[in-house]
Order: sequence, then C-alpha cells, then structure tokens
Amino acid sequence: MQNILLLGDEAIAQGAIDAGLSAVYAYPGTPSTEITEYIQKSKEAQSGEIVAQWTANEKTAVEAALGASYAGKRSMACMKHVGLNVAADAFMNSSITGVNGGIVVVVADDPSMHSSQNEQDSRFYGKFAQVPILEPVNQQQAYDMMHYAFDYSERLNVPILMRITTRMAHSRAGVKVKMQKTSQNIFHLPKVANQFVLLPALARVNYKKLLQNIPLMEKESSTSGFNKFIDGEDKSMGIIASGIAYNYLRENYENGKVPFPVLSISQYPEPIEMIRKLYSETEKIMVLEEGYPIIEEQLKGILNLGKPVHGRLDGTLPRDGELNPNIIGKVLNFDIIVSYENSASVMSRPPALCQGCPHTDSYSALNSALESVGKGHVLSDIGCYTLAALKPLEAINSCVDMGASITMAKGAADAGLHPSVAVIGDSTFTHSGMTGLLDAVICNTPITVIILDNGTTGMTGGQRSEATGKIEDICKGLGVSQEHIHVLNPINKYHEENVATIKKELDYKGVSVIIPRRECIVTLNARLKAIKSMKELQQN
Repeated sequence: MQNILLLGDEAIAQGAIDAGLSAVYAYPGTPSTEITEYIQKSKEAQSGEIVAQWTANEKTAVEAALGASYAGKRSMACMKHVGLNVAADAFMNSSITGVNGGIVVVVADDPSMHSSQNEQDSRFYGKFAQVPILEPVNQQQAYDMMHYAFDYSERLNVPILMRITTRMAHSRAGVKVKMQKTSQNIFHLPKVANQFVLLPALARVNYKKLLQNIPLMEKESSTSGFNKFIDGEDKSMGIIASGIAYNYLRENYENGKVPFPVLSISQYPEPIEMIRKLYSETEKIMVLEEGYPIIEEQLKGILNLGKPVHGRLDGTLPRDGELNPNIIGKVLNFDIIVSYENSASVMSRPPALCQGCPHTDSYSALNSALESVGKGHVLSDIGCYTLAALKPLEAINSCVDMGASITMAKGAADAGLHPSVAVIGDSTFTHSGMTGLLDAVICNTPITVIILDNGTTGMTGGQRSEATGKIEDICKGLGVSQEHIHVLNPINKYHEENVATIKKELDYKGVSVIIPRRECIVTLNARLKAIKSMKELQQN
C-alpha cells in the first residue's frame, strides 16, 4: 500500500485507473471535473493508453462509455447532477441493455447549489433505473469502491451509479492505494449478439433479467461491507447516516464514538435487515442524509409501525442545503462552539467576470445596441457569462439549463418578443444549443443568437471546447445564411462597429448568428506563462 493525499474526485479517478479502467468520458461540470482531469494528467493512465476525453455533452459521454463496454472494456462516465438529466435517456436504457465490460457512472451532486442552478438527488435516478448505487463515506472508501464497482457491474451485468456530493469531491484525505493494479480487460464482444438491441421483444427479456437482480442487489447491500451497523449503549435513539453525513455525525463526538446505535449506509438498495434491527432495538430513528429525504420517506412508508422517524422530511433537519457537523450537532442538543457558517462580520463579495474578460465587451456592445428597445430581450445560458445578470452589466434575463437560451428565445419570439436575443457560450452551444438553432432555422424564427466564443469551457477551469474552430461551419450546416453570420472582435476599440452589426441583425426578420471571438483571459495568461517558462528553460 502507498499513502497519498487525494481529493475525493482524485480518489475515484485513481481507483478507476487501478481497477483496470480503459476509457473515461465526461462533460466538465463542478464538482465532478477533477475526476477526468486527474486521469488526463496521470502518467499511469497515459502509459496504459487509457482514453480520457471531454465530450459534447453528458448523453454522449454515457453512450461512448456504453460503446466501450460493448467492446468488453471497463469504462466510466462522469458528470454533475444536472448533467444526469441530459444523460437520462442513455443511462436508463443502459440498465436494460446491461454491460459487457463494467460501467461506473459517477455523478456529483451539489447541495446548497455552490455552482449549480438547482439541488437534486441523483439517488432517485439509480432507483429509477433499478441499478446499484454507491455513496462513499470518505476518500478511502471512494477509492476502494471503484475496484468493487467494476467487479460488481460485470458480475451483475448492470451499470453502477456512484453518487458523491461537493464536500466529498473537493476535500482531501490520505488514501492508501494498491500497489498491485488490475489489468485492463481484453477486447471481446458480447456473448449474446443482440444484447444491446432494444427492440421491444428483446428489451422485455432484458427487463425481466434486470428485475431478477433486485433480490441479489438487496443481499449484496448487506454483505459487501460498505453498509455498517455500529452498536451503541444508548438505545433511546438509532441513527441512520448516509454517505458523508456519517463523518458529520462522528465529528460531534470525542474520538468519533457515537453513544447511539448507528447504521452507516454507503450502498443501495438500503440494507433492509440492518434497518429492521436498528428499528427494533431503539425508541426512535434519526435519519441523516445529504440531499432529499429518500431513506426517511422509505422508512415511514415501509415500516410505519409507530416509532418516530426524524430527519429532513419532518423538519428536524433543514429540507434544503447541505449538511454539516453544526446542523447535526444542534439536533443532537450539542452547544455549538466551532462555526461552519460564514461570519456575519465578513462582507460577502458577489462573483464577477474576470478583469479583461471578452464577455464584458460583448455585453457592453449588446447593451448599447438594445438601448432603444429597453430591457427584457436577452435570454441567456449556463456559463461564466451568466454573471452578466449582476451589476454593472445587468444584461441578461434568463438562465435555466444548458442550451435553453436559443429555444427560449425562439418561444419568446413566437409569443411576440421582438427583438429576441439568445446568448450562449461556445462550449454550451455544442453541448445542447445546436438543436435549438435547428428548430429556429426550420421555422425561420426572427431571433439573434450571440455565441460567445472564448475558445474554452471557462466556467469549469478551461477545458477544451468542442466548438473551437467549428462554429461558423456548424451554423451554416444547420441552415443559417452566410450573410447573417458575423464574427466580432470584442474589444472596446471596435465597440461602435460591433454595436452597428448587432443592431443590423436585431432588425433582421430571420435567424442570425453573431460570434464575438476572443480568448478567455485566464487561459490566455496561462498559455503565455507556459510559453515564457519554456523559453526560459531553453535559454538555460
């Protein structure tokens, strides 16, 4: 064993490498991004020729992972929680096709919405697809679970959903990694030639096989070792803690010694017999779970035998936001000394676009072009450019989901909004904006689409954008007229020229595309710094 310091994301990545991973596909999304980045930078992964690629969106990531599985290889798809919405079609059907090589779909939930537009709990998707769910307590367990997950996936012939949360993804701990690695699977096609063909007659057979797995999954949850019953002397209450909530509980007690019986759940379906044991031996139940009250709801629905069950559902714990040791300590009647909350004496600083960001000049030109028509005409999208909703720009009027800007602008135009403007980033455009643009072209809807091209996926740290060098050709291919596709240089020097171009297209009664193009200031500085370092190295 070798002990190394890893983020939760990195522990998952290293665990996958050591477990015989052959391919990982992902769309960058905080807090999941570092998983793929770690594999891309890993010398072990490079020497093993592990494919580690960013994809156009999360659906294509899961489909590519499924293709690698079809060829017998172990694969992984990574995303944040809202990305699983995009990937849901492929994910749900992958439980019916089953796997050939093992598949792990890693989804990072973001309770408290640190960098997301909603809170949602991906455990529901695992239950929906009727596949096993793993939810690690700590970084060590996240690493260990990857070996188990790939083996389990191949043994049960289903994909595995691993659900983590922001604190697990972005906190560090020492992790003991195995010196003996699992070799990658050899290329082999499915034994059943039509396994992945979901014609109704074949899908019905596969679905019956999936349902037959449920008793096996329930038994596995009790025997794998990831769900643990820890007895306690004080039987006045039993505590169920899922995933990282178990750590929050232990932090309230000296040496982590909890006086109550505790069931730590890291694998689903829930271990029914362990739950029954806890229920029968204690007077009431407290459920500590990050996200939605899934376990709590099931306890009240399944048992309903009279003993109190407390948690998020009944208001004992807050229904929204992430848990922490303070919140749990309060419900356990501790006097809270150490605060995990932001101090009221520290003035909050709202996020803002970087100094020198090209989006600032793009929005300044757009604001000037729209002065005569007033506010309320700009539908935007997900990315750092969403910060234009704040002062001083206050330039946008919506931000719903990836790709929604163009389709919302189309719907608003259909409903009588003129001019109707969509603002979308280059990476978001290829993620899920292209289909909306096609809808607008087919109907010749009078909208102006502004694709902010900074040459990277800036919001998540500067990963490669699938759109780089392709935007004009994509727009032409989708049917946008060449004369209504314009590339602008978004700097103050060309402000008046850019305003004139935008105004002209706002008046056009059809689909127009404007592409303000200038490199992200962050990636530019990083690139120039790397060039300087290389020159200094060569001189020495």
